[in-house]
Amino acid sequence: MVRIMARISALAGREPQLQSVLQDLVGPSRNEAGCVNYELFQNEDNPLEFVTIEQWSDQAAVDAHLATPHVGAAIARASELLAEPPLIHRFRQVIG
Repeated sequence: MVRIMARISALAGREPQLQSVLQDLVGPSRNEAGCVNYELFQNEDNPLEFVTIEQWSDQAAVDAHLATPHVGAAIARASELLAEPPLIHRFRQVIG
């Protein structure tokens, strides 16, 4: 199992547009082979910050996800909306 957390920060005033881009990723990502879970959150204390929490069956599923047209389109659309490059972290489960 591969677990990923991505922190995505919007430029001030651009959070509605970034939220739209990120929301458009959820459905197609959840429908991909190997997607166990894909969730999108917005920080209540800092609405410029979004986080995705993702679970994939294996690294091949992650690689396939990153190569999809919807991910490519989202990256292109989001580039002018970001305050900084996304921070992407992989996690392993310690206790389940």
